[in-house]
Amino acid sequence: MSLRRGLRQLPHQLAALLRDLPLFAFAPAIRGRHLRWGATHAEVAARLPGDDQVPGAQFVATRAIDVAVPPAGVWPWLVQVGAGRAGWYSHDLLDNLGKPSATEIIASLQHLAPGDWVPMSPFGTPSEKTAFRVESMRPPELMVWTKPDSVWVWQLTATPAGTRLVTRVHVRYDWRRPWLAVFGALLMEFGDFAMQRRMLRGIKQRAESLARRGSSGPS
Repeated sequence: MSLRRGLRQLPHQLAALLRDLPLFAFAPAIRGRHLRWGATHAEVAARLPGDDQVPGAQFVATRAIDVAVPPAGVWPWLVQVGAGRAGWYSHDLLDNLGKPSATEIIASLQHLAPGDWVPMSPFGTPSEKTAFRVESMRPPELMVWTKPDSVWVWQLTATPAGTRLVTRVHVRYDWRRPWLAVFGALLMEFGDFAMQRRMLRGIKQRAESLARRGSSGPS
């Protein structure tokens, strides 16, 4: 079933990727803007957990989006993300081997806890090179993922209209290993904006769609 669904989705995935090609290609040219996409001046300036964990980070992005669903309805979508899990709600051809990201809350993936892995790669056993580890979480308000060279924070704040979802990532390129540093820099400087923008929009679309259908519980 998942294979057939993936094949059916392939034309749509290709079309979405083509539409975002300019974002990939020209991301360095709009770096100052995309590093704060959707975020207010106050959100960019605000302190978040993890801000001091990656000293010397060369890539720091704070991005945000409004979701017309309370934090409790957004949180489950974050808990289940990851390769080999619910996907990343982004360009599945690039980060999920073409397997469509989940469009439902999956009950078996709702038990994430500090110390667990959030895999970035569908290959092999998760490790600090291929996955983030959950450092801390405060449902449904805050989650912090870490790797030796990066930290990724998710903050959900209740608003009159639903949720303000803010995410911040710090990445340090380790030039003691030049080839890995170059690879990481290319991924972040060219790929991160298009992928994370689509992910934030994917979370918003899924959470709001499920709320409109009158359910926020896992399937």
